[in-house]
Amino acid sequence: MTDVISGPDTGASSEGSESVDTRPPGDIDRPMEWAPAEPAPKKRRLGLWIGLGGGAALIAAVGASLVLIAPGTTVAGVSVGGMTPGMAMDAIINRVATTDVTLTDIGQESQVSGADLGANIDAKLLAEQAFAERPMWNLGAWLGAPVAATVTLDAETATSALRAAAPESFIDATDAAVVFDDGAAEYVATPAASGTGISVDDLAAAFTDAVNEGATTLTFSGAPTPVQPPITDEKAAAGVEKLNGMLGTIGFYVGDERTVPVKPKVAASWLSVEAVDGELQITADSTQIQTVVDTLAESVNRESEPAKNIVDSDGNVLRTETEGATGRELADTAGMASEFATALERGDAAYPLTVTETPFETTDVTRSLTVDISDQRTYLIENGKVVKSWLVSTGLPGTPTDLGHFRVRAHVPIQDMRGTNADGSTYVTKDVPWVLYFNGDEAFHGTWWHSNFGNRMSHGCVNMTFDAAKQVYDASPLGLEVWVRE
Repeated sequence: MTDVISGPDTGASSEGSESVDTRPPGDIDRPMEWAPAEPAPKKRRLGLWIGLGGGAALIAAVGASLVLIAPGTTVAGVSVGGMTPGMAMDAIINRVATTDVTLTDIGQESQVSGADLGANIDAKLLAEQAFAERPMWNLGAWLGAPVAATVTLDAETATSALRAAAPESFIDATDAAVVFDDGAAEYVATPAASGTGISVDDLAAAFTDAVNEGATTLTFSGAPTPVQPPITDEKAAAGVEKLNGMLGTIGFYVGDERTVPVKPKVAASWLSVEAVDGELQITADSTQIQTVVDTLAESVNRESEPAKNIVDSDGNVLRTETEGATGRELADTAGMASEFATALERGDAAYPLTVTETPFETTDVTRSLTVDISDQRTYLIENGKVVKSWLVSTGLPGTPTDLGHFRVRAHVPIQDMRGTNADGSTYVTKDVPWVLYFNGDEAFHGTWWHSNFGNRMSHGCVNMTFDAAKQVYDASPLGLEVWVRE
């Protein structure tokens, strides 16, 4: 019979395992030691790993909501929900470029695309605004109302494509024009003529409506409609008025004086009028202007000229006989032609010149007339000296010329003179010239009915030759002193 030795109670089941006696032989009576059991393997915590994976997915979802546009967002007819702004921009651009337009009412239908028409939409701005206003993380922004947008068509590109697709609908309009008429020496307008075509503006509006409705195709009538030229009769008339106004003032100025006027024909050789972007534009040729600038000094430069005043014996100015003129010298003209060209293009036809001026002096001349009855001569006296004298005929003894100090009171170029003879009879003398009154009805005047100068012949007036009378008439301002002496 074999003894069964029981080991210590480990609290674990011994099923499927064996106990090993590790005591050496002969030590059977020594208490038996048990080898330590191997540790049991740890169980995997599947719940933790599963939780970590779900968290990563949640983080990814949250991250995506921060860069995507909210679901249900439609911009310019394109569903952009769940897209990044960049993806949305590309989708909007593609939709506009690939939208097809079928032209009708032109016999055989023809088709053009948005790309053919130069269709344009601010897709970048629209996409960025959609993301800013409707991000995915904002649940309240989901399934919002569609965002409408405006599509524009490049006028030149669209017209070219439409002309190719429906050539029979196009008749070119003729612009009004502004031209210079040499005979009239002014600008005139030639009339505009309307044409036909397909309205790019109307097509752009229809294209916009279709895109916002989410359509990828639309039909549009290609039947010809009236087309007005960009340069209308009204624009040409305004251009004519402006240019002719410039012709009336064009020139080089010293102060308010148009020192060097420019003739209309010369000005027209400087200017050209062209249609640019639907408006009339004036351009000026500085090389043509330079040919006149090169001659300016000849017309502008001058020496100063003194002024001359006629005064009486009290120093009162009776007349400025010679207006003084300042001397002047033109400054450097470098760059002047270019500057004037720029001014003309903006409508300013008066070019101010820079000059160095020299003041003028003023001279006062004391002038008077003396009639000497004894000598039968009239003297023109300036500053106390006789400068001219003429033989005259003064009044006869019965109708003498009054002695005394008088002043010129009136000028009459020609008149019929009436008077009374010494015997009481009256007379009328026709067409008496250069009448200069100084004492009542006594006057210096020209005489055609006699030539006996140097002798008394008149009814009180001072008779003179026509030439002498004209000289006295011109030299005598109102108020000039007249002395009649024996």
